Amino acid sequence: MKKTYVLDTSVLLTDHKSISSFGSNDIIIPLIVLEELDRHKKRTDGVGTNARGVIRALDELREKGSLHNGIKIKKNSGTLYVKTAIPEQLPVGLDLSISDNQIIGTALTEQQLNTNKKVTVVSCDINMRIKCDAIGLLTEGYTSDQVVKDYSEIYTGFVSLVVDEQVINSFYNNEDVFITQKDANKQNIILYCNQFVMLISNSNSKKTALTRWKGNLEPIKKIKEHEDLWGVVAKNKEQSFALDLLMDSSVELVTLSGAAGSGKSLLTIAAGLQQVMAPATKNNNGDRTRKYSRLIISRPIMPMGKDIGFLPGTVLEKLEPWLAPIEDNLRYLFANDHLMLSQYIEKGIIEVSALTYIRGRSIQNAFIIIDEAQSLTKHEVKTILTRAGNDSKIVLNGDTAQIDGPHVDETSNGLTVAIEKFKEYDFTGHITLTKGERSHLATVASQIL
Repeated sequence: MKKTYVLDTSVLLTDHKSISSFGSNDIIIPLIVLEELDRHKKRTDGVGTNARGVIRALDELREKGSLHNGIKIKKNSGTLYVKTAIPEQLPVGLDLSISDNQIIGTALTEQQLNTNKKVTVVSCDINMRIKCDAIGLLTEGYTSDQVVKDYSEIYTGFVSLVVDEQVINSFYNNEDVFITQKDANKQNIILYCNQFVMLISNSNSKKTALTRWKGNLEPIKKIKEHEDLWGVVAKNKEQSFALDLLMDSSVELVTLSGAAGSGKSLLTIAAGLQQVMAPATKNNNGDRTRKYSRLIISRPIMPMGKDIGFLPGTVLEKLEPWLAPIEDNLRYLFANDHLMLSQYIEKGIIEVSALTYIRGRSIQNAFIIIDEAQSLTKHEVKTILTRAGNDSKIVLNGDTAQIDGPHVDETSNGLTVAIEKFKEYDFTGHITLTKGERSHLATVASQIL
């Protein structure tokens, strides 16, 4: 049976191509949704981009016919309508002055007029779906950016593999040891390049080896110990894995996820400083160069949905409240030497900036850290990653339990999408940090609250 889908604003603001995702079924966009798109179109983030994209798409369709009478989106597809019909009486408790209720009203009207069709409200807003279900309307979510069904399925970057004890002995004797995908398949394990593998002896489970898998044709790699990076040392195996990726210049994209206090930001900034401040080496031409010439640290400005323009002062003064968490880590690493830190910032060796201004840049020879990446959309992460020029490395950090973006969740945010989409590439790496190391209080709080 042909269906009719009524789209909520949240769907269009999440994906401007969503109107082409419903096959041969009909689509209704309530008129109030156009009003809401208009309110969002001037935003400079991914939501604004999607709002403008939908408006342009509707304008192109309008040239083919009437949105009121319905227009075929493409050949063999459904028909798209813009409607505003509201039933004479809404269910008790629904205020017509609220946009969501007008969308529900449009769906109810369509249901009354076309009893032979299944009318379904599509929304990314959980409460909207609850209201629809409560009054008997069919409803479903929109999950175009959902890369896994459940957060527990997200790639962690770490796996345990049982092997013969001789394999572990050979590894510790510095012999080349090869682990193949065929070996892993016997234990229903899929390996990805730069995945960390803990080898466990089949005769003694306490005998283990921590390795990084580089592929079927390369020997497994030892985890290099980094004793002191600006006073920071790894406190658990996951942090050692993170540093192994962060200090490897062949890994151009690193994604780190984990609970608050697990060390994501501190480890990343320490690794970045270590490589940016490292003594220059001679290249093939005899010139003294270093891999990365500057450290760029940024994070989204979105906790309260306001841009920095709402704050007084210069650009740097406006940024201070938003970038305070980054500066806390920098001050710790610089042992509260404000003068030295200020000098590095003034020279451009360390750049602390807002993501608001990254579009259009081409960043060369830089170690780039994007903090709080879990609040970004897929589109915003794409914008960031496409800014990387030659010899740049990007690190995306985030805790998917602390998402501030209203249009993303644990399975559809930009960090999760990047983790899943890039896990098959040999120039990327990921690890999920599982232990809190900030303090005993922070660790317990993250677990019980």
